[in-house]
Amino acid sequence: MAERILVTAALPYANGQIHLGHLAGAYLPSDIYVRFQRLKGREVVFICGSDEHGVPITLTADKEGITPQAVVDRYHAMNKAAFEKFGMSFDNYSRTSLPLHHRTALEFFLDFHKRGILKEKKEQQFFDPKANMFLPDRYVEGTCPVCSNPEARGDQCERCGSYLNPTELINPKSKISGEVPVLRETSHLYFPLGEYQKKLESYIDIRNKRDRWKDNVLKYCQSWFKDGLQDRAVTRDLDWGVKIPLPGYESKVLYVWFDAVLGYISSTKEWSERTGKPDEWKKFWQDESTKYVAFIGKDNVVFHCIVFPAMLMAWNETHQQKYVLPENVPANEFLNFEGQKFSKSRGIGIDVQDFLERFPADPLRYYLASSLPEYRDSDFYWRDFQAKNNNELADILGNFVNRTLAFAGKTFNGVVPERGDITSLDRTILDALNATPTAAQKCFEEYRFRDALLEIMNLARAANKYFNDSEPWKTAKSDASRCATTINVSIQVARSLAVLMFPFVPSSCEKIWRMLALEGKAAEQSWDSAGSAVIPPGHKLGTTEILFTKIEDDVIEQAIRETTNQQPAPSATPKQVEEKPSITIDDFKKVELRVAKILECEPVPKSEKLLKLQVEVGTERRQIVAGIAKHYKPEDLIGKSVVVVYNLQPAKLMGQESKGMILAASSDDDGKLFVVSPLGEIASGSVVR
Repeated sequence: MAERILVTAALPYANGQIHLGHLAGAYLPSDIYVRFQRLKGREVVFICGSDEHGVPITLTADKEGITPQAVVDRYHAMNKAAFEKFGMSFDNYSRTSLPLHHRTALEFFLDFHKRGILKEKKEQQFFDPKANMFLPDRYVEGTCPVCSNPEARGDQCERCGSYLNPTELINPKSKISGEVPVLRETSHLYFPLGEYQKKLESYIDIRNKRDRWKDNVLKYCQSWFKDGLQDRAVTRDLDWGVKIPLPGYESKVLYVWFDAVLGYISSTKEWSERTGKPDEWKKFWQDESTKYVAFIGKDNVVFHCIVFPAMLMAWNETHQQKYVLPENVPANEFLNFEGQKFSKSRGIGIDVQDFLERFPADPLRYYLASSLPEYRDSDFYWRDFQAKNNNELADILGNFVNRTLAFAGKTFNGVVPERGDITSLDRTILDALNATPTAAQKCFEEYRFRDALLEIMNLARAANKYFNDSEPWKTAKSDASRCATTINVSIQVARSLAVLMFPFVPSSCEKIWRMLALEGKAAEQSWDSAGSAVIPPGHKLGTTEILFTKIEDDVIEQAIRETTNQQPAPSATPKQVEEKPSITIDDFKKVELRVAKILECEPVPKSEKLLKLQVEVGTERRQIVAGIAKHYKPEDLIGKSVVVVYNLQPAKLMGQESKGMILAASSDDDGKLFVVSPLGEIASGSVVR
């Protein structure tokens, strides 16, 4: 693993506020990765900033009767504040309207122009005679030739998703004057992207073999290569952006796709100047030993995997100081909101700032991390957010830390007790503590952040089980040495969890650190130290506080009303329950119900309904096949505790042995199934009475 890492997160467009989908796409994954790498002691610079050029910004300015600069000033400040409140740990958050960025973008453009890389082409473009200006694509509206949508834009129809050329629109009109535009000849400069296709295919193949790229990213790139890369316009007729200092091009600016990706370089330069080391940026961008990772959403794959690398390749052809290309581009899919796409016009969704007015950042970070759209689209649901906060953060992580430190305060006067002889029970949790940093690290290095979180939370689950099984409230009276050992070990685990969970819930982990009264901060610790018991006996602990507050139902219901334009469904009228013959208690006792923990889960081949689960029931591992594939994704079930019929006669479903049955309930007419799960943390194998 490289010891110097450059991390960039996609520049958010300064034409609106960031929402939860943006966080799940590029920003939370990049922050998690950076925080982990810093704990590993690696030299990291984390770069982002506002993308402040382009037609949407000028349209907003025209609509509001203000300048484009006023628009970007507003949203840059709002989004920067939202990121800070969410806990993003950027080293620099810049903006592309800065003179430093303009100079950087022009350095690339003028170099390419001087070397004859750019090609001038004459073309027909719509012109508004009344406004006396050429119209960029989004300044033209008309009827979509594909679906007949009368409000299609010149670049894309939002109804059917078709990419368009303004000249393809039926009945086009100017958004400036409302008049019918005319076609006139204009000239633009083009970057010959197709000339770099073979180099790009080789580049991606090498990087994929070295640092395994996501399948969705590879497939997207392959589809572009299959169609053949085409020249892309570098200039456009607009008065907002990086002005072009060439004769005949005074009224044109750089196309935003060209200048925006160079914002990563200019932002790093700004960081370098701000920290008093003006050449430090070169160490990250122009040293081949640097590992560059670019975090984006899937809608930005072409720009970061194809366009930007091609631009850097073009620069590197003739310059001694060569730029590093992305080692990996771990793009996420989309996060939807309550089953629908985020839509400001329809009042669906919530901006980050608004969300953080309601709830702290860490519960949101945890929920999003547990449901990141790493390989397919996922959804934010308010009730799932509530359940994750209450049942996992509060009842598992918070419960373990609080009960451990509260017990130490009450029984040992807030001092870490001496550890006595180690039993097999102690050894099991200490082994888990030792193994978890390595297991989670593998997930982090492979950009599998959901799996990393699961590994760490499994340690917290095991810690609760250890505390329960050790029964220190009993041994405090019967065996003081055994009680002291239990609490000593539990405190060590609490410290480890503060380090391991830091990339996900940093504020809460610093709170644990203060409760433990340890020196420094959780952020300053070594990741590897989380695998050892390092707090000495006799250490004085701090004040114990509630780590996570549970969210009440009425608070979530209000959030649903205000962010989905829907009223919560009224309580359903109880259905008439079909009565079945009464059974005796002896009949009921024939059914053995036990708690099982799901270890693995995958679809059954050729079946739309069945999932194959490997479950732990106490010390036994067995396979169960359940007809819940239409209601749950396999990755959402791993690590969950469920109730199973333990003594059911084995059966075969689609050729797969099923030894048991998972209990599930259906509460509505559409047949939606809900797996029955224990309300609190309980050991697998426990009997349901």
